Amino acid sequence: MSKIKPPVLNPGDTIGLVAPASPVDNIQLNKGIAQLRSMGFKIHLGNTVRKLLSRGFLAAPDKERAEDINMAFEDENINAIFSIGGGYGSLRILQLLDYEKIKLNPKIFVGYSDITALLIAIHQKTGLIVFHGPMVAPDFPNLTEYTKNYMIKALMKTEPIGDVENPVEGPFIRVINEGRAEGEIIGGNLSLIVSTLGTPYEIDTKGKILFIEEVNEEPYRIDRMLTQLILSKKLSEAAGIIICEIRNYEQKVPKSTLTLDEVIQDRIGSIKVPAIYGLCCGHGLNKITIPIGVKASLDATHARLTIMEAAVIKK
Repeated sequence: MSKIKPPVLNPGDTIGLVAPASPVDNIQLNKGIAQLRSMGFKIHLGNTVRKLLSRGFLAAPDKERAEDINMAFEDENINAIFSIGGGYGSLRILQLLDYEKIKLNPKIFVGYSDITALLIAIHQKTGLIVFHGPMVAPDFPNLTEYTKNYMIKALMKTEPIGDVENPVEGPFIRVINEGRAEGEIIGGNLSLIVSTLGTPYEIDTKGKILFIEEVNEEPYRIDRMLTQLILSKKLSEAAGIIICEIRNYEQKVPKSTLTLDEVIQDRIGSIKVPAIYGLCCGHGLNKITIPIGVKASLDATHARLTIMEAAVIKK
């Protein structure tokens, strides 16, 4: 499938906000909107965001959440689409998205965590470059300069991001398997990646650099999900592997569990492809915006990721 790059985001452009998954805190949402406006953007609220209703753990019924996304892509006055938050629910709307409409109206689409399902599906069904990056309610109220700078590099510059580095204060990126790899970069939240397996939206890792992040999962559950990716050959087929931050993990069951580091070394170390651990991408305070589908280079021996291809084009 041909690769499609969305137009660059400029100050003065309109960002459409959508709620693909769970409801968010209204106070945090308003703070995030204020931050985006301070950066010079206009804001358009999708219907499910404006109503601020919820259906249990969902921001709105499936059809309404999907329609917000379809309408945002079709609306000529909207230049980019940001998710207000994650939680759960993106998987439920994959069959309701109008992929042909999305393909004909390429725009920046940003999110992470549960939004991983949408990122994978949209990219693989349309060829559109999408972005694993900050969301409005959880991230923009306390937007760090690090997160802001990488978002600008990814969305607002028509040059490649280049070398990716963690903040000077850490964490330190570690080598799991030495070696070099090049390929398109794809990935996201581990549990959502695993949830695509066996569906029409199953992640394609062949010859690609796969990045993975996670939050609130015990080491044995991380082990189980990584093992599922091993059994489905998603790890061995990848050109390279990046384990990003895994946040808020708790070792509860069993009490004699392996540590998270032992799980990662055991599972990823057994796959003979270049691999690193510790990149700031996901649920941490600082996060890189990663364009999904662009060419990247992984020098695992020296723990270095380079985004080699621009993700957006001039208008």
